[in-house]
Amino acid sequence: CMTEAEEPSMTSNEPEETRMAFGCFPTGVAVATTLDRQGRRVGMTISSFNSVSLDPPLVLWSIANDSLSYDAFATADHFAVNVLAEHQQGLCDRFAARGGDKFAGLDCKEGLKGSPILPEFAACFECSTEHHYPGGDHLIIVGRVHRFQDRELDPLIFYRSQFFGKGEPKS
Repeated sequence: CMTEAEEPSMTSNEPEETRMAFGCFPTGVAVATTLDRQGRRVGMTISSFNSVSLDPPLVLWSIANDSLSYDAFATADHFAVNVLAEHQQGLCDRFAARGGDKFAGLDCKEGLKGSPILPEFAACFECSTEHHYPGGDHLIIVGRVHRFQDRELDPLIFYRSQFFGKGEPKS
């Protein structure tokens, strides 16, 4: 065993070191979608998606306060979370990009209150916004699940700044 003096630091104020430590926890990758106040489709890649409760069925995810999509999601009454399948890294990259029409060429369906549902996904959760909580440089959004679909596909995983499918790194 190491002595306390030999152990590496448990805390750091460096954002990059914190990001790398957070990256030790593998996460799924999803695309959150909604409509803005003008009825335009809005979507963004997220990896902060989690289940909260079974009764009632609640989920949460978070959005950066400086995100271009912040206003749309912060004021949305409804949204969808499209969990990406392992073969959808391209879609992840598309919705992670800033600006542009991320929905161009996609045959989306309309979910609850018009929230776009991607044509392909591993699972999709259609939600109404239940709560918002400030969370440092993010807004935490809690949604009540009204409908969901599980297509039983393997998910796209993000771990230590790499994508994985079936436990193997994806290039």
